[in-house]
Amino acid sequence: MSRPVTRLIGQGVRYATKLRGGGSAFPGLVMEKLHPDFVSEELAKLPRGVVVVSGTNGKTTTTKMVVQLLESQGLKVFTNRTGSNFVRGVAAALLGEMNLRGKLDADIAVLELDEAHAVHFVKRVKPKYALLLNVLRDQLDRFGEIDTTRRMLSTVAAATTGTVILNREDPRIRRIANDVAADTNIEYFGLSEKLRAMFPSDDEMRSGVTASTEQLPDAKVALTGFTGTRSTFLIDGEEVTGDVNLYGVYNIFNAAAAMALTLEVMGQDADRPALIAELAKIAPAFGRGETLNVDGQTLQLLLVKNPSGFRLSLSSASAEDYATMIAINDQYADGRDVSWLWDVDFHSLEDGGVDMVSGVRAYDMALRLEHDDVAVAHVEEDLETALKRFIKHSEGKSMRIFCTYTAMLALRKELAKITDVEEIS
Repeated sequence: MSRPVTRLIGQGVRYATKLRGGGSAFPGLVMEKLHPDFVSEELAKLPRGVVVVSGTNGKTTTTKMVVQLLESQGLKVFTNRTGSNFVRGVAAALLGEMNLRGKLDADIAVLELDEAHAVHFVKRVKPKYALLLNVLRDQLDRFGEIDTTRRMLSTVAAATTGTVILNREDPRIRRIANDVAADTNIEYFGLSEKLRAMFPSDDEMRSGVTASTEQLPDAKVALTGFTGTRSTFLIDGEEVTGDVNLYGVYNIFNAAAAMALTLEVMGQDADRPALIAELAKIAPAFGRGETLNVDGQTLQLLLVKNPSGFRLSLSSASAEDYATMIAINDQYADGRDVSWLWDVDFHSLEDGGVDMVSGVRAYDMALRLEHDDVAVAHVEEDLETALKRFIKHSEGKSMRIFCTYTAMLALRKELAKITDVEEIS
């Protein structure tokens, strides 16, 4: 074993190692736990620092956008590409990207972090930039009440040394500006007034009343309109138009967030035409509107985990145009408490109905649909069996599957047996 690899193991691993197949520069070596000081020391060496992306909805897709946009500007970017947003996911990604000399060849790190784990991460690694997307009721069994989540994100903002970028449309995120250090810059992304009703905050979604928009701070990037995939943004007061080829209106708003962060990182070196051109090239992150080809038909996987995200996914396309399946699990990564399903309005599915409901909580989901007068053709708890039947009886329609996280992973595994599916591990 070479000296650099020996150094890496000695400095990076506190606990035992074991041998098995691996895909990093150290084939066969899997670290069960990296010493946290090693991770922080390596990230601290990056010339442009560390970016943390966090919030309830949109972390994975927005992070993917930021990475691709920064790469289009000529930067080498390290990221936790699989969407593993716990601290251990960052550590595993770091090891996988190091070369045989134990060095990370990157200019900047862009890291998606789960809200709760971001709090622990920033104690050791002070991010230069933070992008905070939203605060919504999500996995209450893990996070507790919504203001607990806001406090977690506030801790991330307080630890940021360069610029914090906030969603001005979410009042809880907007108020985090009060917790940012005096010498840290604050920027915002947002919406035009005519679009605000489409993207309600958590409180607005429950009350049905759009809050006053007076005295909102100026946005570095604001989404002002869209038709199909063609979207218009106001960037530092200048109107620009580009394409966002991602399923869901929420991803167009995510694009505004990603551009705001990219422009802040690049500063005067930003190539705006290249930035807008790159937007059209961004493909969905796995399970977030990811489109697969199954026997000549398209099948989309749509991750759902809280009322707001499910609502926006449902509103992005007509139910009559798709064969629809819903798969709900209740593992730790999904959230054990699925009562949030009762906060989703499913009436938009009335005309098309739902062809298949599956997963551990299939009957809970079927009951919820019944209360909104949505017809369910089949209920099958076993995901493998349900998927086969759903595809067989889709009758030539495009297919979409709304699924929780572990259900999505299981479905991708089954789909990989019959079509090309991008590997995520």
